[in-house]
Amino acid sequence: MAISEKSFAYGGTVLLALFLRSAISMHGHSGEGVPPMYGDYEAQRHWQEVTVNLPIREWYRNTSDNDLMYWGLDYPPLTAYHSLVVGLAARKVNSSYVELHESRGISTPEHKYFMRWSVLVADLLIYIPAVLFVMRAVSRLVWKRASASSENIAFISTLLALIYPGQILIDNGHFQYNNISLGFMLLAVAFIITDQNVIAAIMFCLALNYKQMELYHALPFFVYLLRECFSGKRQSFTGKIASLIQLGFVVIITFAILWAPWICSFDSFLAVVRRIFPLARGVFEDKVANFWCVFNVVVKLKEKFTNEVMALICLGTTLLAAFPSCVHLFFKPSKVNFLYSLINTSLAFFLFSFQVHEKSILLVALPVLLLTTVETLASQWFALISVFSMFPLLEKDRLVVAFVSTMEVIDESDGCGGKFSALVVSPQFEGKTLIQRHRLVNSALSEELKTIHAFSQKTFTPKQWAEQPTN
Repeated sequence: MAISEKSFAYGGTVLLALFLRSAISMHGHSGEGVPPMYGDYEAQRHWQEVTVNLPIREWYRNTSDNDLMYWGLDYPPLTAYHSLVVGLAARKVNSSYVELHESRGISTPEHKYFMRWSVLVADLLIYIPAVLFVMRAVSRLVWKRASASSENIAFISTLLALIYPGQILIDNGHFQYNNISLGFMLLAVAFIITDQNVIAAIMFCLALNYKQMELYHALPFFVYLLRECFSGKRQSFTGKIASLIQLGFVVIITFAILWAPWICSFDSFLAVVRRIFPLARGVFEDKVANFWCVFNVVVKLKEKFTNEVMALICLGTTLLAAFPSCVHLFFKPSKVNFLYSLINTSLAFFLFSFQVHEKSILLVALPVLLLTTVETLASQWFALISVFSMFPLLEKDRLVVAFVSTMEVIDESDGCGGKFSALVVSPQFEGKTLIQRHRLVNSALSEELKTIHAFSQKTFTPKQWAEQPTN
C-alpha cells in the first residue's frame, strides 16, 4: 500500500468511525425522560454541575449542596477534573446546563447536542489516536517485516477496532466517557510494545485515575513492568534497582499530582476511597452480570454473607483466576504474552470481582481486539458476543435499532456526483408500508441526503431479510 493510498485509507477510516459515532448519537441515551434519577447521561451532567459550583473539598462529600444519593461522584480524581473542564465549557455555552440544583434532569435538544459533542471530542483527541497508535504497534510486533499482506491485515484490524459497536453504543449511545480511560490504557499498551515503559506507566496511571475499573488491566502492567526492571542482561543489579525506583517514582508522582487536593487530609482521602469502592451497594445490583449473579440463583449470597465478607471472597477468587496468567507472564515475559495476559486477567475480573456491570465487558473486548492480527476469528467472535451481552441495557436505553439494524451502502457515483444505494434491515419496519419505511430512512439521513445527488434504498424487516435466498 503506497503512502498516499495508506493515508487516504486511514483518513477514510477515521471519518467512518466519526460518522458512525455521530449516527449513534442521534439515538436514545441512558435514562432519557425517566425521572427522578434519569441515568448515566444525567450522572455525567450532574458531575459537571458539582465540580463547577462547589470547592474541591466538597466534590466527594455529602453536603446540603451535594447530595451523594443523587449521582454523587464515584470515580477517581481524573474523572472529576474532566467533569470540571466540560462543565466550564458548558457554562460558557449556556449557564443553565450546570446551574446548581436547578439543572437537574435537563435534556433540551441543545444540551444533548453539547453533551454528544463532548464525547466526540474525547473520541477524536484520545480514543481514535490511541487505537491508531496501538494497532500500528501491534502490527509491527506481530509482523517483523512489513509486506503488502501485513499492511492490509493491519489496516483491517484497525478498522475493526475503530468501528467496534460495543464502545460506540455505550459511549455515544448509552452515554459515558469510557473512551478516555480506554484510550489511555491503549496508549499505555502501545508504549509497552515500543519499549517506552516510563511513559507507559504514566499513561496507565491516567487510565486508572480516570476509572477504577482499569484495575482489570493492572496486574499484567505491574507484572510486566516489574519483570522488565530485572530482565536486562547487560544491566548491573544496581542498575536494575535504579530502573525499579525510577518507575516507582513516576507512578507515585503521577498519583500524588492527581490526588493532591485530598492527600493532605486522611479524612478527605478516605472520603474519596469510599466513594470509589462503594462496598455498601453489595456484590451486585441492577444492570450487573457475572458469576455471582448466576451462583446467587443457587445460594442467596446477600443472605449468607455481609458485603465486607463478600468483597473478600470476590477479591480472593478474582486473584486466584488471574494468578496463572500473571505467573506465566512473569516467567515468560514477552509483549505477546502481555497482550494475552490483559485478556485473561480482565476476564477474571469480569467474572469474579465485586460490582461488575455488563458495560465492563468493554474492558475485556478491547484487549481481545488488539489480537485481531493473530486470533482473527476468535477476536471477532468475541467482539460480537460482547455486544450481544449488553443487549438488555441497550434495549432499556432505546438503542435496539442502533443495535440490530444492518446497513449495506454501495457507492454508485461513477464520477458523476454522489449516487448511493442502501440496504437497511430493521425491526422498526414491522407493520409499515414501503413508503413509510423509506420515510423513516430518509428522516434518519436528512442531513446527509442534502449532499447526495441520488439515493436508492431497499428495506426489510429482520424476518424478511432472513428469508432472502442470497443474503
